[in-house]
Amino acid sequence: MSLGTKILNNNKEILDAVNKRRNFAIISHPDAGKTTLTEKLLLYGGAIQQAGAVKARGNQRKATSDWMELEKQRGISITSTVLQFEYERSVINLLDTPGHQDFSEDTYRTLAAADNAVMLEDAAKGLEPQTRKLFEVCKMRKIPIFTFINKMDRPGREPFSLLDEIESELGLNTLPINWPIGSGEEFRGVIDRFSREVILFDKAVRGKQSNEKRLSLEDKELSKYVERDLLENSLEELEVLDEAGSKFEKEEVFNGSLTPVFFGSAMTNFGVRPFLDSFLKMAQKPTSRNSNKGDIEPASDEFSGFVFKLQANMDPKHRDRVAFIRVCSGKFEKDMSVKHSRTGKTIRLSRPQKIFGQDREVVDDAYPGDVIGLNNPGMFSIGDTLYTGAHLEYEGIPSFSPEIFSWLRNPNPSAFKNFRKGVNELREEGAVQILYDFDESKRDPILAAVGQLQLEVVTHRLKSEYGVDANLEAMPYQLARWISDGWPAIEKLGRIFNCKIVKDCWNRPVILFKNEWNLNQFVEDNNQLNLNKVAPVVSGVEPIVL
Repeated sequence: MSLGTKILNNNKEILDAVNKRRNFAIISHPDAGKTTLTEKLLLYGGAIQQAGAVKARGNQRKATSDWMELEKQRGISITSTVLQFEYERSVINLLDTPGHQDFSEDTYRTLAAADNAVMLEDAAKGLEPQTRKLFEVCKMRKIPIFTFINKMDRPGREPFSLLDEIESELGLNTLPINWPIGSGEEFRGVIDRFSREVILFDKAVRGKQSNEKRLSLEDKELSKYVERDLLENSLEELEVLDEAGSKFEKEEVFNGSLTPVFFGSAMTNFGVRPFLDSFLKMAQKPTSRNSNKGDIEPASDEFSGFVFKLQANMDPKHRDRVAFIRVCSGKFEKDMSVKHSRTGKTIRLSRPQKIFGQDREVVDDAYPGDVIGLNNPGMFSIGDTLYTGAHLEYEGIPSFSPEIFSWLRNPNPSAFKNFRKGVNELREEGAVQILYDFDESKRDPILAAVGQLQLEVVTHRLKSEYGVDANLEAMPYQLARWISDGWPAIEKLGRIFNCKIVKDCWNRPVILFKNEWNLNQFVEDNNQLNLNKVAPVVSGVEPIVL
């Protein structure tokens, strides 16, 4: 076989794999039902046999996606993981994200690896603060958004009210793919707008797939299951939609200006399968990504990918560290050698893993849209690019301004070795940002986070995973700003008041401010300084370690 024929065959293999793949993350406010929907998607994909509610009772299964001990104790999602499964000859990569708002930065990083997003709404509450915040990230990246309006079997708002809110507040056109018949106790099912069938609501046995009964709108049997007034009301609403609503345009979905909308109930399994079927037809397959060489196409001959997440101690028995790599182009093969853009080193990628919650299995190959796990002996940082061929670097993943700052004190000097190991590994995975005092004699790290729960997770994990106690001492600051012009600009400053100069792990100056008024006063007095709310992306520099 000639080299040219081999390259063409390789491209066809990669192109076929790309066409089969769909990759997405779920964005929602806490308690909208994200983990429940995740479990039910896995159930219908055949990846698990029984779905587990988040707050498990007795011997009921824990949620597959919530693997950390603290998640099981509190019944919340505070880490992100990857869940890959096959459904209807498609390969689906579900990037599970934290549900708690204190971990929104972890969600930002996961969205950098996603090709689509599913926006989950509670039918009673509509848009909530965390959903709005995460929508802005999707909008910034022009990610296609699919909306699933959940908990239709409970009392909720009128469907038109929910659609109007999305359109007026998010500037997003809506296209309902199905339409509900009643709600709460009167919820009878949905009408599929395209097949003109009624899908009847049937409560499934807890944790099992529901049996969906489909009847034509003309079927006389329908009157046995749906009251006439409920059905007529829904049909009237559909007429309004057909006349005044949006039409399906794939390009508008792909550029993030039109969202297909689905109604259902994840807890009772209703509407999950129809959503999954439609999602596979409408969702964006893995696409080109921007780099220092322009857009890189997925079916490129050369392999490339980037690190979007690091996680320590997913397997507590082995104290391992895993780097999550999103494959962007080419074919990944076990034991291949790649270049590491930040350090310039060549690395052999042995023992690549397919991640499924806490479970892992060794994989031989992976394609664009897939996520693989690599053992991380401390060489990877979030945003790193791995590639073969000519030098390549994807856009980095920025760090956002923290809002809570605390000294992290080690009360037991004899445990310093484990304390240092824990701090360095948790810093690597982005659990929190680590800052250091400008004064070299003060070696205690400063934890910088978006929310208080992040700090609690760090102290909990230091204790449970590294066997060390740690004390938090709150600092009186609420804002951080990076100095664009670096240390020379700091040296020109005179005395500054009500703020503190620190450095981040990349030895860049950061100023901490007590409040907005404090920040505004500083800017007024030092208008020659360029302050950044987002940390500049790092390249070619090794981080400071404790």
